Amino acid sequence: MIKTPSSSESFSKKIFWWLPFGSVPEILPSELAEKLQNPALCPQLLDVRTHKEWQKGHLPGAVSLPITVLRSKMDTLTFDKEQPVIAICLSAHRSIPAVRLLRRYGFQNVTQLAGGMIAWRRHGLPEQTEEK
Repeated sequence: MIKTPSSSESFSKKIFWWLPFGSVPEILPSELAEKLQNPALCPQLLDVRTHKEWQKGHLPGAVSLPITVLRSKMDTLTFDKEQPVIAICLSAHRSIPAVRLLRRYGFQNVTQLAGGMIAWRRHGLPEQTEEK
């Protein structure tokens, strides 16, 4: 079960966790593509874009949990806190607060995809689609 942050956390942390400012660790699309080829190195992938964006294309094996509901749905996330997690969005803005939130919930090794899906696509890397 995922432990929630302390109820004594500051008001600003509770209210402004989602702001896409500042920096968080990143992984380049080419580095992530390499890791995805090796099951021993393959990180857990969390896509925080909207459902519509997800349907248009996402990384194989990624889990979709939009940033707008991420905080309220953290208890449904079955990721291993000890294994690496990569947060993914369209342009590496929504993934910043996702990284922060995951860390607050005890995930040890969380980074974002540098440049998001825009950069992934610019490199011509593989993705799956759900469009009909």
